[in-house]
Amino acid sequence: MKRNPISMITVAMAMSFFFAACSQQQKEAGQDGQIGRFSFVEHPELKSIDILLDGQPYTSYCYADSLKKPVLFPLRTAGGHFVTRGWPVAPRANERTDHPHHIGLWFNYGNVNGLDFWNNSTAIPAEKQAGYGSIIHAAVDKLESSGDEGRLEVTKYWVGPQGDSLLREKTRYVFNVVDEQTTAIGLDIQLTALTAVSMEDNKEGVLGIRVARELEHPSDEPATFTDANGIVTEVTQANNEGLTGQYISSEGVVGDEVWGTRGKWVTLNGTLGGEDVALVILDHPQNPGFPTYWHARGYGLFAANPLGQKELSGGKDVLDFKLAKDTSTRFNYQVLIHSGSKWDAATINQLFTTFSDQ
Repeated sequence: MKRNPISMITVAMAMSFFFAACSQQQKEAGQDGQIGRFSFVEHPELKSIDILLDGQPYTSYCYADSLKKPVLFPLRTAGGHFVTRGWPVAPRANERTDHPHHIGLWFNYGNVNGLDFWNNSTAIPAEKQAGYGSIIHAAVDKLESSGDEGRLEVTKYWVGPQGDSLLREKTRYVFNVVDEQTTAIGLDIQLTALTAVSMEDNKEGVLGIRVARELEHPSDEPATFTDANGIVTEVTQANNEGLTGQYISSEGVVGDEVWGTRGKWVTLNGTLGGEDVALVILDHPQNPGFPTYWHARGYGLFAANPLGQKELSGGKDVLDFKLAKDTSTRFNYQVLIHSGSKWDAATINQLFTTFSDQ
């Protein structure tokens, strides 16, 4: 979709102000002497909840209306390196300035009763909002921390442009310290249909992460970038210096070829701040459409999409997922952030087996 550069810059400035306030709150919260590995600091005035690890910022659950859906932003390694892109809310130098709806870690879909929840952002003109839906945070149901684990449980509603609710979402975020180089974020998501819901095959979905520039694949394609001050530059050929990303799937598929293939997991390997990093998404065997298709792009979108089978398989498979009114479905994923060494397939397969048994 072609974007208006001026409106996108305005959106970026507004969102940057919001997240700068969140970031400052995180820094202050990290100094309050809380006990426990994970702790939570609620900021209802900012519509965010900071998740701290050993008293230091780890991520935030952010649900401002301007985001069009709740997100976890940013994601960090245990050592504090940013795994996710900063733009459009907290720009860093040499980042791409595409897809303003790609923020942090999120869950939504591109076709729910004909409404697009995936591509919605404040860059969409008001006169075109009739085709888009938003996910609205409704309540924090539970906050708890014990040992190496923290849990955040929330209720959200998938809402159409007229304010009608199509789905109720109950999500449990489980934050874990696996070891001193590895953290995990589990997402256990229950969707309940409040009316008959059709989720026709669409490539835009469902669990997405927009990764840091260093984790992108090198590319010679034209791109737009922003500097640390938010100034946008269009270039005919990208500077690939420092780009180290490479996808590898459970089926042995490598690089951009992962897109449109199925697999029980995919890892994105790269280097951040001179440190080897593995960002892994595990699909659960009980998820609809398992093993998921992967909507993983070298430019930085890392997504698992079990519902877009026709689009991602070139018509070989068709799902057209549906829910009758008052029925539910469940999606369960785990995101692993590992730094300091490279993981081989045997290691990730063992982690997948452990996750599958949950």
